[in-house]
Amino acid sequence: MATTAKKTSKAGSSTSAASPRTARVRGESAGEHTTRRENAEHGFTASASLAADLQRVHVDLIELHLQGKQAHWNIVGRNFRDLHLQLDEIVDAAREFSDDIGERLRALHATPDGRSRTVAETTSLDEFPNGEIDTAEAVDLITDRLESVVRTMRSVHDDVDEADPTSADILHTIIERLEQLAWMVSAENRTPAGR
Repeated sequence: MATTAKKTSKAGSSTSAASPRTARVRGESAGEHTTRRENAEHGFTASASLAADLQRVHVDLIELHLQGKQAHWNIVGRNFRDLHLQLDEIVDAAREFSDDIGERLRALHATPDGRSRTVAETTSLDEFPNGEIDTAEAVDLITDRLESVVRTMRSVHDDVDEADPTSADILHTIIERLEQLAWMVSAENRTPAGR
């Protein structure tokens, strides 16, 4: 919607002046016009290499949440309920983190690609087995997937940090949480040291 403000000149006549929000082109409907503030985010733009590094992280996180759900639905055996719930915790974290990376890419004027084909073709994670899976085997597989995503993030970290320390800070948060989750889930199959 266009807004105008009345200005009074020194001579006392009133003139119409456009407010900072008005820049409607003749023939456009209200709500369809551009404004002087539109595209105001002329800030930092990701380089192609920064976008590619964040995209690698993005697809691995998407694949992690998909594989976590595959395990969640198909595990059987000892400690089923605890692992079933723990897998949901991993899935929730992976979904949230993939969204954080996707939104970071958009904030840097890059376009994240989370399409299933892209994820399948570019993830560093091994394919998760189909069908029922024993809880102990699932623990090892999910631990491996968590550690693979962390390896991807650590492999791109220094380049990301050099290009954009803010994006590197996001990676720090994700690494910390995924390493914690890997420790927690892997403890299911461990025995005390020295025994």
